[in-house]
Amino acid sequence: MIKYLLISLIILLHITSYSQTTYYVSVSGNDTSNGLTLNTAFATLQHAADIVLPGDSVLVLPGNYTGFDLRTGGNQNEQIVFKAMGNNVIINNPNSVTNDGINIEEANWVTVDGFTVENQPRAGIRIAVSDFVTIKNNDCTSNGRWGIFTGFTDDIIIENNTCSFSGQEHGIYVSNSGDKPVVRNNTCFENNGCGIQLNADLSQGGDGIISNAVIEGNILYNNCYNGGSAINLDGVQESVIYNNLLYNNHSTGIALFKIDGAEGSKNNRVYNNTIIIPSDGRWAVLVVDGSTGDTLYNNILINHHSFRGSIAIDQASVSGFYSDYNLLENRLSYDDGNTIMGLQLWQVLGYDPHSFLADNEDQLFISPASGDFHLKAGSQPVDIGTSDVSPVVTSDIDDIPRPLGNGYDIGAYEFQSATEVKNVIGKDEFTLLQNYPNPFNPYTVIRYRIEQSGFVILKIYNVLGKEIKTLVNEYRPVGTYETEFDGTDLSSGVYFYQLKTGTNVHTMKMTLVK
Repeated sequence: MIKYLLISLIILLHITSYSQTTYYVSVSGNDTSNGLTLNTAFATLQHAADIVLPGDSVLVLPGNYTGFDLRTGGNQNEQIVFKAMGNNVIINNPNSVTNDGINIEEANWVTVDGFTVENQPRAGIRIAVSDFVTIKNNDCTSNGRWGIFTGFTDDIIIENNTCSFSGQEHGIYVSNSGDKPVVRNNTCFENNGCGIQLNADLSQGGDGIISNAVIEGNILYNNCYNGGSAINLDGVQESVIYNNLLYNNHSTGIALFKIDGAEGSKNNRVYNNTIIIPSDGRWAVLVVDGSTGDTLYNNILINHHSFRGSIAIDQASVSGFYSDYNLLENRLSYDDGNTIMGLQLWQVLGYDPHSFLADNEDQLFISPASGDFHLKAGSQPVDIGTSDVSPVVTSDIDDIPRPLGNGYDIGAYEFQSATEVKNVIGKDEFTLLQNYPNPFNPYTVIRYRIEQSGFVILKIYNVLGKEIKTLVNEYRPVGTYETEFDGTDLSSGVYFYQLKTGTNVHTMKMTLVK
């Protein structure tokens, strides 16, 4: 009997497993073809979405497409992947079911990688009631309401996307009671609402709390024309917000509050962010509506508004609130902005005992006017932060390990000298310095030093690993060099520059924003 049961189990496992098939989609394809080769590609994304099974991949060739609606999911070992091949795979018409470019609904374990989604009536990419979805390397621009929207999604990853010019609301919007979202290394700009919004919205069902979110490494600027915050958190708890660069957003920087959520945004760790508020903005950090237990460490919080400043908290949120090792304006508030006090009086209340008033931006950053907030050598933030952030913050926004030098630096960037870079890379033949400015538009300068004369190769790659350009391919003697890279003909997004000398190779990230 046991033998027959084992045979039956093997047969059942065989029946319920799926083969892994790769399909192709091309503007010159045909949906009556089998889609299995470049020459027999499908014509539409929707046809591919209608037939995919767990483990299948859909590779999409350059061209303009109508979007797709996906209702079939994968599983942990057999994900469904839709991947754009190259930089010019454009979805400029909504799918036939919703008013979005890409709609993923009731479909778990799906990856969408590398598409440009533009001019959609509602969202560029929408994910609803779908867990373990990854949205990466996409450019969502000029969409009617949102760049990327999620609803009731757990364990979603949104990374390395560019979301810009959302007409009504936000660049990235994580809504409803979806836990453990990761929003990482995205660039959001010129959105009418927030750069990134997480809203738990109890009225729509669920517990009204988003918990264990990770919001890191994002660059957000020129958002919030219609209010909100660069990072807007309603009912978000037990989460980490770190290594984000926020500048020239026309409202609040980071807001922790309760309007739609079941409770305030509690027990969050806000570490190593650089926030520069323009003269028409609001507070750099706002903590209100019973948002207790929040911690602010190692942040640069500069504000150019005439009377608003770095931190405003209300009395309902002071329980368990810790703030220290920050660079601040001499304007802070303990009653939601109704009363303004200086740092000395703020410290009497027990806040920010090791914090300082920030120096002028030109003393702190390489080129704040052009959006380059890397730290200058010897500037105020270097080495004065706290290592209490170490369980969360192990590198900076450029993936440079922290700490370098004698301690943690304050803000999103860790300063690195040539000696420190050499030690980090562990190579004897060269030191690869950062590119300036970063983010850049449209030009950047890449700096590097050759320690031993030899043949040097410097190349640019996109996020798909495709080579974009060779900048250097020649013998060079010992010395420090600068090479300009022109990104005029490229779309906004994340790119990588790689330096090779002999057998040594090192790659670093840079961001192009247009």
